[in-house]
Amino acid sequence: MAKSKKRFVCQAKSKKRFVCQECGSVSPRWQGQCADCSAWNTLVEDVPATVFSQKHDLSRGGRAVAFEPLNAPTQLPVRKSTGLAEFDRALGGGLVPGSAVLIGGDPGIGKSTLLLQCAATIARGGNDVVYVSGEEAAGQVRLRAARMGVADSPIRLASETSVRDILTTLGEGDPPALLVVDSIQTMHSDTIEGAPGTVSQVRGCALELIRYA
Repeated sequence: MAKSKKRFVCQAKSKKRFVCQECGSVSPRWQGQCADCSAWNTLVEDVPATVFSQKHDLSRGGRAVAFEPLNAPTQLPVRKSTGLAEFDRALGGGLVPGSAVLIGGDPGIGKSTLLLQCAATIARGGNDVVYVSGEEAAGQVRLRAARMGVADSPIRLASETSVRDILTTLGEGDPPALLVVDSIQTMHSDTIEGAPGTVSQVRGCALELIRYA
């Protein structure tokens, strides 16, 4: 009966070295007196630089960060109601201006229907609403709106998957009160490698949309 072979992976132990701050001599261990210049208490451990630390010196070159006291007065944001009581409750009282909300769920559970209903309600309140569909054509979204009875809502509709084109178009005028992107998995950015729906694309596209918000 053949015995299973076991493999062991050994990682070389990093070697410590101590450098004299007076003469620069190197010693493999710490000692009170330098063997070369006879100076006392001058040996300091030298931490070897890693590949990351050599490329990215994080100790300098950045900008100053402004700190604030924890008890500084803060004005609570005014939330905008979606017109759907249960949705408002799930959002903590409504939508916060400048925020980004990710709606998740199983396929066919009604995410697109919920977002279209929410967009229609806010648009009917006199707000500028943009609905970008990456999964369906504009005609399909119109048919759903007609079935829901919200086809007359003043929503700006587009079928697009390029985040760059979407943000470029929105940057030509005033920002909308609400931007719906359905869905983030169909979006892609030409500055990121990978196909739409990959982790890098979803994370990158979401970050660009959050920055816009």
